[in-house]
Amino acid sequence: MPRKIIVLVMMLLTFSLCEGSEQTDSEAVGGQKMEIKVTSSAFTEGGSIPAKYTCDGLEISPPLQWDGVPDGTKSIALISDDPDARKETWVHWVLFNMPADTRELEENIPSDKTLANGARQGINDSRGIGYGSPCPPTGTHRYYFKIYALDTKLDLAAGVKKSDLLKAMEGHILGQGQLMGRYKRP
Repeated sequence: MPRKIIVLVMMLLTFSLCEGSEQTDSEAVGGQKMEIKVTSSAFTEGGSIPAKYTCDGLEISPPLQWDGVPDGTKSIALISDDPDARKETWVHWVLFNMPADTRELEENIPSDKTLANGARQGINDSRGIGYGSPCPPTGTHRYYFKIYALDTKLDLAAGVKKSDLLKAMEGHILGQGQLMGRYKRP
């Protein structure tokens, strides 16, 4: 009987040591979490997105800045979505293969499939390429602008869906960060 207990304890210890040593997508070598700080000159974390960037304004993308991109980054990706949509999360923007040294997006990024810097844009849930502005039917919605530092340039064509981008990014995320803004129609 004591031998069974010892074996069981050893198995539990081995399992707990293995579990603690696995590296998550947001950790770098050495176990340090790599968090990218995302900001905007147009709104603060949790603040209101100005109408200029919504369906009640010019419907242009807001300016975004980020820092804290880890060494070894080969490309940057962005996903913007609204988890407060009625049935499921609504995708507003899919952008990937931004050069690794990119640290900002100016406002009003064109809706081109491929940008001048080689970045590619995916399809949003309004079935358009590029940025789809916030336009909540009721209430206040949250809009997340998520930045991902990747250890590779993705072999994806422009026009992909968020789900395709997420699948391609699996195992390649070196760091990530997000900025959340809110919007309620007047």
